Amino acid sequence: MLSSLDHHELLVFWVQLLVLYTAARLLGALARRFSLPSVIGELTAGLLLGPTVFGVVWPGGFDWFLPDSEVQSAMLLAVAWFGAAFLLVVAGFETDLDLIRQLGRAAALVTAGSLLVPLVGGLIVGASMPDTFYGETGNRLVFTLFIATSVAVSALAVVAKILGDLNLMRRDVGQITIAVGMANDLIGWVILGVIAGLAASGEVSALDVGTTVLGLALFLGGALTIGQRVVDGALREVRREGKNLQGALTVAIAAMLVFGVITQWLGVEAVLGTFVAGIVLARSPYQQNEAEHTIEDLTSVVFAPLFFATAGLRLDLGLLRGEALAWAIALLGVALVLKFGGSFLGARLASLTVREGLVLGAGLNARGALEIIIATVGLSLGVLNNTAFTIVVMIPLVTSLLASIGLRLLSRDLEGSVAERERLAMEEALDQNLLVRDSRILLPSIVEANSIVAAQIVHFAWPESLAATVVAAQDNGGEPAGLEPLRNVLYGRKVEVRSTTPAAAVDTIIAESKLGYGVIAVGTVADPGHGVFFSPLVDELLGRVDLPVVIVRKARSLDGRLPGAYARALVPVIASSSSRAAEELAANFGSRLGTQLVLSHVVYRPVTASAGGGRLLGRIRAAAFPEDSDVAERVLARAHEHAVGVRATADTEIRFASAPAEEIIRHASEVEADLIVLGAQLRNLDGRPSLGPTTEHVLEHAPQTVVAVVMPDQRPS
Repeated sequence: MLSSLDHHELLVFWVQLLVLYTAARLLGALARRFSLPSVIGELTAGLLLGPTVFGVVWPGGFDWFLPDSEVQSAMLLAVAWFGAAFLLVVAGFETDLDLIRQLGRAAALVTAGSLLVPLVGGLIVGASMPDTFYGETGNRLVFTLFIATSVAVSALAVVAKILGDLNLMRRDVGQITIAVGMANDLIGWVILGVIAGLAASGEVSALDVGTTVLGLALFLGGALTIGQRVVDGALREVRREGKNLQGALTVAIAAMLVFGVITQWLGVEAVLGTFVAGIVLARSPYQQNEAEHTIEDLTSVVFAPLFFATAGLRLDLGLLRGEALAWAIALLGVALVLKFGGSFLGARLASLTVREGLVLGAGLNARGALEIIIATVGLSLGVLNNTAFTIVVMIPLVTSLLASIGLRLLSRDLEGSVAERERLAMEEALDQNLLVRDSRILLPSIVEANSIVAAQIVHFAWPESLAATVVAAQDNGGEPAGLEPLRNVLYGRKVEVRSTTPAAAVDTIIAESKLGYGVIAVGTVADPGHGVFFSPLVDELLGRVDLPVVIVRKARSLDGRLPGAYARALVPVIASSSSRAAEELAANFGSRLGTQLVLSHVVYRPVTASAGGGRLLGRIRAAAFPEDSDVAERVLARAHEHAVGVRATADTEIRFASAPAEEIIRHASEVEADLIVLGAQLRNLDGRPSLGPTTEHVLEHAPQTVVAVVMPDQRPS
């Protein structure tokens, strides 16, 4: 039976939340003002409100604020554990298992050095500490494992925050630091799960260890396979009608709770389950970024400050006297020196430079949530007493502060390789993109040869790490025809297939488009007539989907074949979002294939039929209309700067013409282009979607392959 809380207990509880939250937010903001992780300020808030300061300055007020009551402690502890669960979900969001695998040898060696060296030191110190530091249920083995784990692991969230503040996140050394931090977190949580299970069992035996490890292994394997499919299915279902923030948040919280219940039932702490839930949610192709951002914001604004402040409440620096202070200094020395040394050793074995090894050693010394949760778990299970808890929680405070200062000093004027600098320049350019971004690709397979060319265009324009989904129609069931060429074109990219019937093709494509894609690429013919320009299916897609659409019509001379390469592409440039998106596609495509871009701006000027157009007329008109030339030069300069930023080669040219569409086709022939890429303005013409007379004329009459890009903000209402 639930017992009711009296008025005073509830009042104290709400005052605790108010004071802890306010102090944590204020001191966290103050820490950030000094370029320190907010966790330092949040822990300090708890330290000031705990027995170290508040309990000494005003004992009566402290006793009212933190009464010696199991009910009162349980309420505050429940809030803290709920905050820990959200912290671990966010940590799971940031854990990229593929990145850990991709960085390979360097990440593996640094991970081994950064974990094993301090772990051995922690085992030695932990085994040497007297049993006066044990909790009520502590024994030497479990206590030693808790101590060793607390000094061995790093804090991914704190490391990431410091790297982000110093603009090191995308540097090679930053990526290795993040990968090693992820591995530290992942291994740390596995170790914590094992030793928490051992502590909870009350006895330590080979059977206990084997059962805990087996249960944990089965859970991890099941979570990343069956659990992943269940979560994917739930997220896909809630997104059937488009973005659904409430539905995505419901799935995320449910997954967090289910995984937490399973690990707690296995005898392992629930926070490990929430960490795995975060990994599974982040790996889902149907996850909504808005849901992740909402959880991250709630965690950083509400749950993390409350958790860290509550942890700080338990810090009693007055306990660190005599023998306790000596062991605290010894453990801090092991944490700092051996973590730094092990990381540096791993970096040198991986053939990284001395400077990079020093940066890694400093960065990986940052500790935070994981260590505090390890200490909290150890205290709640009775493995650690308050003095041991204070020693362990003190370490993240000191090491995170020193890591922040050390990284700032050691990374100053750090130069990367030429390849790294080029990669960073390209990433900076890509970050500004409207179209070519970090999102999946949807490929309706409608007109086979044109669809294959469309697949080729987007495959070379979008990063290969992004998955593509092919929607293909088939009358007689089974796998639709023509998929093998598409798979060959998309080689190296993860490809999923959605089968449908011709009658249901439009509805299937539109339903699929609501599941988190960034672009639809459709290959089609341009055959105006019967009230449509492309086909009823494509025209209907243009009118109904709310995504950027890349329309591809293959060159007339291909006869079903793919070109060996695109040597030169003409890119007509104007000042519109669709034109900018077309420039992005062409620049990224050209960068990958070495295609020479010709960026052209056609200025409309009515002339006599005999005057013609092109370069000669361009010189005459440029002299006659300098204002138009100035505008054109600015538009072309912006497009050229973007192309160079992603390492594409490009020339620019201004042309004047009375018929822009014909001038584009003439210009493409003059420069021997085999590809035309242009932006399209979507309009409503006599009840059908229209791309405008210029774009439709080029699509209908140009002999080259033509790509038209339509952005969603230009759709007719």
